[in-house]
Amino acid sequence: MATPASITIEDVESTTQGVVVKLVKFSGQLDESNVDEKAQQIYQLIESNPTNLNLIFDFEELEYMNSKSIGYLTDWYGKVYENGGKIVIAKTRPNILDILQVVGLTQLIKTYPTIDEAKFAITH
Repeated sequence: MATPASITIEDVESTTQGVVVKLVKFSGQLDESNVDEKAQQIYQLIESNPTNLNLIFDFEELEYMNSKSIGYLTDWYGKVYENGGKIVIAKTRPNILDILQVVGLTQLIKTYPTIDEAKFAITH
């Protein structure tokens, strides 16, 4: 049985005035059964922070993502980037990193081995 997906969102302290940084932890499997519902959490986050939103996606506990979730990731990136923000990915499992590399997403969205490195990259 598939592991249900969950997303938790935490505030990250930002030293820059007007910049919002959020740590978004993904876990389980993003697939056809849940990806649309989970994606809405991220869209709501983007809508409630329209400018200078910086997101760190923690993929340490993400076991699987389907092609639709990759589409959402690309869309979130576009929406955040248009409004002066950034998205970075941290702690990606090898199988997920392979998928992101194959589809070329790692050229758009930088990946980091640790949360601290991702935080540093996004706040400097």
